[in-house]
Amino acid sequence: MPDSLVPSEVIESRIYLIRGRKVMIDRDLAALYGVLTKALNQAVRRNLSRFPEDFMFQLSTDETKNWKSQFVTSNSDRMGWRKRPLAFTEQGVAMLSSVLKSERAVMVNIQIIRTFTRLRELLAGHAGLRRKVEALESKYDERFRVVFDALRRLLDDGASDHEREIGFRT
Repeated sequence: MPDSLVPSEVIESRIYLIRGRKVMIDRDLAALYGVLTKALNQAVRRNLSRFPEDFMFQLSTDETKNWKSQFVTSNSDRMGWRKRPLAFTEQGVAMLSSVLKSERAVMVNIQIIRTFTRLRELLAGHAGLRRKVEALESKYDERFRVVFDALRRLLDDGASDHEREIGFRT
């Protein structure tokens, strides 16, 4: 079996931040595992004791509506949801390997867990860099303020300044 069944970029693109947690949605997981969403959810429901709320939760009606609104283009695959989707945290994804027995599910699960770990390490490094910049900023005077402001903007998570002026100021 190949080392990588699914490119890591595909897995990363299916990790979302919902309720302040990094999660994967049931239908995305089912597609990666090569099973029907219905089959994945049945396996989970038969083993609910393995999936406490910090491992898995169901999106609320409002979250589901918001989720659907994210796909305004004609993506019939995503728009046909009849039930509110299940969201699995990293621990929930790990637990899925105990209820889905196929070899593909096990191999894809390993890839997903490695991707979650790599993302966590990247975020930890990002936080460390932010602390170093703040420590340097406290040591230097106003002459370096523009440098630290630029670094802070680069380090801000998801905060992009679309209306930023372009050019050089003296």
